[in-house]
This record gives sequence, C-alpha cells and structure tokens, in this order.
Amino acid sequence: MLQVSRSGFYRWLKGAAARLARHQADEQLAARMRRIHAEHDGTYGSPRMTAELRTAGMRVVNTYLPVGGGRFLYLATIVDLCSRRLVGWSIADHMRTELVVDALQAAAQTRGRLDGVVFHSDNGAQYCSREFARACRRLGVTRSRGAVGTSADNAAAESFNASLKRETLKGATSWPDARTARLAVFGWITRYNTIRRHSRLGQLSPIAYEKTTDSLKFAA
Repeated sequence: MLQVSRSGFYRWLKGAAARLARHQADEQLAARMRRIHAEHDGTYGSPRMTAELRTAGMRVVNTYLPVGGGRFLYLATIVDLCSRRLVGWSIADHMRTELVVDALQAAAQTRGRLDGVVFHSDNGAQYCSREFARACRRLGVTRSRGAVGTSADNAAAESFNASLKRETLKGATSWPDARTARLAVFGWITRYNTIRRHSRLGQLSPIAYEKTTDSLKFAA
C-alpha cells in the first residue's frame, strides 16, 4: 500500500541512529553559530563565521543564511567554472548530505546530464559522505576536493557566495524570516544567471556568455 520495499524499510530503520546523530550535530552547530553571531553583535558574515568555526576545529561548507530569531537556512551551490552560471542549488534548514545531493541533482536537470563533469569542493563532511559519492557515481561525476586547511582551492564558490550575500542582505545582518530569505535568494539567482554582468565574462551574464560559445566545459 505504501509502495515501499521491505529491504528499503529495513535500511531506513537501520539508519535511524545515524540520522539522529546528524540531526543532533546540526543542532549543536546551529547553536554555536547563534552564539558567535550574538557575541559579535550580528556583524559576522560567512567568511568570519567560517574562520571562527575552523579555529575551533569545526569544518563547515555551503553558505549560511541568517534569518530572524537567530535561526539559519543553508544554501548549497554548484557553479559552472566556464560560464560562471549557477547550474544547481538547494536551500534547507539543515546541512545534511541531502542538501548537496539535491543541488547536484538540480545541476543534472539544468544541463540534461553530468557525464564527465569534475565536481570540486572543500572537505566538508557532506562531500566526503558515502551518500554523496553514490550520487556522483550515478550521475557520472568525478569528485575533486581541495587541500585541507585552505580556502584558495574553492575561491570561485567563496566569491559567488560573498556576492550573493552582499547584494541580497545589502548591509542588513539577517532576513526577517525564512520565506523572505528564500525569495531574496531566488530573485538574485535569477538575475545573476540572466542579466547580471560578470567581469570575468566580458561584462556578459552567464547565460548570455553561454550563447556565445559552441561548447560548454563545466565543472563545479
């Protein structure tokens, strides 16, 4: 009646402890981020927040989006390094692996296929997980991860995320609620891909730039 296989149901049961552990880790990380945010009067953006957490021995990925009440949403992005187009993204109220898998699947839908693509990321737990590895194998994606302890290898993503937050928050420390944050990010992403001029693309938007080339070589 539920269209769930017996083996799938038992896998779900077996994974209950791991899901609980991930949820608790997410809650602990969010609580720590809220404390840091409050300690610095809401002035810390993602680079300083990341540095603070890494100094404490915590590895974090993606972009955090501050919303009212000291809460956060998390944004996973996949950027084509040839055209700088955002080909896949996902927003959620957690940082579990499914967040980045959803972004990868969105990229596959945008491009039609990802066979042969090289996906570059930092060494966050989501990108090192078996679930993400399985998703990459299924889509024909080769994984690449930067050196531990440096953000230089992931500079393109860092630059993209910084621009997004700067141009959506416009100096504010947070959005009033999750819906407002989602709408702001969606609107900015649409503008970024279609009309926002990019200095690395001869002042063309990513989609306009793609129309000027016969072949796309993309990596994330």
